[in-house]
Amino acid sequence: MTQLLNGATRVHFIVGDPIAQVKSPAGVTQAFQQAGHDAICIPAHVAPADLAGWHAGVSLAGNVDGIIVTVPHKFAYQALCDTSSERAAFLGACNVLRRNPDGSWHGDMFDGLGYVEALRSKGCAIEGKRVLLVGAGGAGSAIAYSLVTGGVSQLAIHDPDLSRRDILVQRLGSLGLCPVVAGSPDPSGQDIVLNATPVGMKEGDPHPIDSSRFTPEMFVGCVITAPAVPPMIQAARELGCHTMTGADMFARVRDLMVAFLLGK
Repeated sequence: MTQLLNGATRVHFIVGDPIAQVKSPAGVTQAFQQAGHDAICIPAHVAPADLAGWHAGVSLAGNVDGIIVTVPHKFAYQALCDTSSERAAFLGACNVLRRNPDGSWHGDMFDGLGYVEALRSKGCAIEGKRVLLVGAGGAGSAIAYSLVTGGVSQLAIHDPDLSRRDILVQRLGSLGLCPVVAGSPDPSGQDIVLNATPVGMKEGDPHPIDSSRFTPEMFVGCVITAPAVPPMIQAARELGCHTMTGADMFARVRDLMVAFLLGK
């Protein structure tokens, strides 16, 4: 289907630094079309120092209805929201904003919810499971929150930035839903092991989790979309583990963001 633009077309941006690598604009625009909504998603390359000024500028356009947020702006954009969901407020990060009726901006964070939905679609029930998550950045924090609120029995978090790891461990532990502890790259004793870092995208990267300690009954997941099958996931498959890649996650996240942008 060809997108026909006109003066009534509603505009949504996806903002990041860099932005050339994202594939969301085409998929989100197609989803709008399939919903019968005359709208388009446009990439915007904005440096962190220019983010607040860019946001103020696009907010002046009455036909801009939504903003999707990608690396590295997810934490910074929470401060630019006028209102936000409970999970976005807890995480201090958002990945999508839509207009309130008064023209202000409402933010939410769907990385974690989309990841957990994708896990379940792959037959991985998280309830009562012990989980190791590597990565406490924007996506990792959101995934951690959805795991804890989704019913895991214990969550271990590892991140090379120990301060960032410890802050997330403490905040999630304060919810009182399950034990949240500092972890390591060793997956021994875990039921589910997940990589929420970009490690594995570049040729020669080490495995973010020690794959020599994988066992066939573990479920192994990753957020990386390129390469389509990261080396760690390939190693897990060769051992007989069930796995999930970043493409599975981002399909779910996209659907959640589009529904949110359409006011559902």
